[in-house]
Formats: sequence, C-alpha cells, structure tokens
Amino acid sequence: MIIKRVCGVLAILVAAVFLISAPVSGKMAVFVSIVPQKYFVQQICKELADVQVMVPPGASPATYEPKPRQMAAISKTRIYFSIGVPFENAWLKKIVATNPDMAVVSTDRGIKKLPMAGRHHAEDEKQSEHGTLDPHIWLSPPLVMVQARTILEALQETDPAHRSVYENNYRAFILQLSDLDAELRSIFSGRSGQPFMVFHPSWGYFAQAYGLKQVPIEIEGKEPKPAQLRELIEHAREGGIKFVFVQPQFSARSAKLIAGEIGGQVVLADPLAEDWAGNLRAVARKFKTALR
Repeated sequence: MIIKRVCGVLAILVAAVFLISAPVSGKMAVFVSIVPQKYFVQQICKELADVQVMVPPGASPATYEPKPRQMAAISKTRIYFSIGVPFENAWLKKIVATNPDMAVVSTDRGIKKLPMAGRHHAEDEKQSEHGTLDPHIWLSPPLVMVQARTILEALQETDPAHRSVYENNYRAFILQLSDLDAELRSIFSGRSGQPFMVFHPSWGYFAQAYGLKQVPIEIEGKEPKPAQLRELIEHAREGGIKFVFVQPQFSARSAKLIAGEIGGQVVLADPLAEDWAGNLRAVARKFKTALR
C-alpha cells in the first residue's frame, strides 16, 4: 500500500514537471532572453508559437541565472532568440548544450553596437574606449526593424508551413514600428543635443535615434565615487537637468542623492517593460518633460 502511494506521488511530480516545461499543445516552443523580445516575436508569430522569457520581469539581464525548470523547458524548445545581454556570456553555451537540436538565433546580427556610455571626464572617457559594447538595442525602433527581419527569417526556416503568415505579420509589424519611429521623431523635434540623466546607461540607442544626449550615473555596474558624484551634480546644474531617470532593476540611491542636490525628481523609466511600444511612448513623454 505504501509503495503504491509513493509511486502515485512520484507520478504526480513527474507529470507536474512535464506540464511546467512543456509548451502549449500544438504551438512551436520559442525562448527569448528578455521581455521586450517576447513582444517582437509575438508580433510576427501571433498564436503560432508559445514564447517564454528567460529573464523574468524585475530581474537583471546582467546577473540572472536560469532556473532548473527553465532549463527543462529548453529541452523542448525549437528556437532560442539571444540578444547579447550579459547573462548570455555565462549561460548561452549551457543553454545550447541542454538542447543541441535547438536553433539559436542572435537577433543583434547585423547591428553595429555602440560602446557603453562613459562619464564625461577624461579618465573615464579613456576607460570607456576599451569597455564593453552596449546591448540595449531593443530601445531603438529603427534597430528593432533589423531584429524583426532576423526573427522572421528564423521562424520561416523553422516552420516553413506558415511562411506566408509570418511574412504578413512581419510587414504589419514594420508598419507599426515606422509609425512609432515617426511619432518619437516628432516628439523630440527641435531638441537635438539636449541631455537627460539616467542611473544605468540603457538609453544610448534611443538617444542616438532621436538626437538626444544620455548622461549616465553608473558605468558598467559601478556606482560613482564621491568626486564623480560631485562632478555629476555640477554637470546637471550646468545643463539645467531636473529629472534623474532610474529603472526597477537597479538601486536608486545615487540618483536620489543627485536629485536632492539639484532640487530635481527621480522618475522611473523601465527599459524592460512588457508593453514595449506603449512603454516607449510613455518614456518618450517623460523625457520630453525632462528636456523642457
């Protein structure tokens, strides 16, 4: 009797693990690294794929470690879309080893990346020349158009039966991106070169696309030293900066200190929000207010 109960419990546990890791029935299983990528893939695949995200909302793509249940789900995945965020450096080979038959597609392919933003004084400018490249390519609609093409080709190659469906969805998505890009250009018209201050330098490609200047507080995971804080405060005062933008994945301590010294405000601008297009519009309006 006890043996039967134990066997029954084991059967339930095995079934539960299978249900957690298995894709939705009848749909192609796809994994992406970060939440905004899910938005991009879903615009093209619609209901044809079950898209899962490796780095969940609120977690940092710089330091995230995949959970065992996620690695189990990878074993049933057809495509993994990477994007060049830091956690992939440590984990992508392990992810691939879990499912060698899975297609791994780099959505940053064909994109010329910027160096991570450095502070404006000479010592840090020299250091930034040899630093890491900026991975935040999902925050520029023109660059998302490039990523969308890569996503389309991977979906068509993996699932040729729905080639025309993916193509039609892709074209509709490109039109949406073009409209969004035009809207953002209109918002920032006449504001070329104006600065905005952020804690983490996530918005470099956004700034490049719309003629703005990103002023970061933190560089490559390092909080500013006291002398650097004083310089940032002076820079903000000289530039008339009154808003300091933060994101939920990082501490806002330095941002609050600077905002207090300049009589400014700390404002949330999440680069990893689920509603990518709606979030970009909302952040653009916040930036516009900050530039006044």
